[in-house]
Amino acid sequence: MRYTQAPERRRELLRRAAEAGYVSSTDAAAELGVSEMTIRRDLRQLAAQGLVNRVAGGASAPVPAYGVPFEQRRDAATAEKEAVGRAAVPLVPAGAVVALDAGTTVAALAARLPGGLTVVTHSIPVILACTGREDLELISLGGAHHRATRSFTGPITRAGLEDLAVDVAVLSATAAGPTGVYSANAADAEIKRAMARIARRVVLLLDHGKLAAHAPMRFLDLAAVDTVVVDAGTDADQLALLRATCREVVVAPLDAGTAVPASWPAASATRVAGP
Repeated sequence: MRYTQAPERRRELLRRAAEAGYVSSTDAAAELGVSEMTIRRDLRQLAAQGLVNRVAGGASAPVPAYGVPFEQRRDAATAEKEAVGRAAVPLVPAGAVVALDAGTTVAALAARLPGGLTVVTHSIPVILACTGREDLELISLGGAHHRATRSFTGPITRAGLEDLAVDVAVLSATAAGPTGVYSANAADAEIKRAMARIARRVVLLLDHGKLAAHAPMRFLDLAAVDTVVVDAGTDADQLALLRATCREVVVAPLDAGTAVPASWPAASATRVAGP
């Protein structure tokens, strides 16, 4: 498809940036049938209007100073997050101490936790999900309230984690790819990194949109992830990357299915060991 008119072309660039979080100058030029110089000029114009942020090789969608609000993120890709949350339940051992971060995908798991666990969290939605249950022990981390993630963060939160040891850290991310796992802001990234550091195992929960997204704060190597759980919307190239890097990959069906080995039919959730 060839876009030759500047307003139409810039609308398309904005759509791509909003959908994927990032637009590449090289890819956009090839796909829209114009020169890379033209795309760079378009992106400069959009950046001057505050509609995108210029980054190396293209532009990214702007992120508010405190990140996208929790409620807005919670209401995106809800079927995928619910599927990933369901598939993650068997990955939490009976009687384990489990750290849950402040991501919306992790919140989908919190409502399904089996009894007998000790939950460590700084997430207000997770705290609320656990306080009404007599079959869970809850260690709630304090700190400064972070509105966008509906969580506590900062030095107090980090200090609370330093005295703990957990069996499993269940983390989410804004974006993930060959260069690592990313968060939208530094405060959130710091707590995710601290949780991974004190855990025997790290489980990463991702809806497939996160594998095409971009975010500024890298907090983990993919190779440091023991198990990654994704939904069935993840494409073959993305799965190949995860399976080549992570120790185990679980693919959750977009229904109430249960995780099973990767050699089983695609209609069921799949689970396969990585390198």
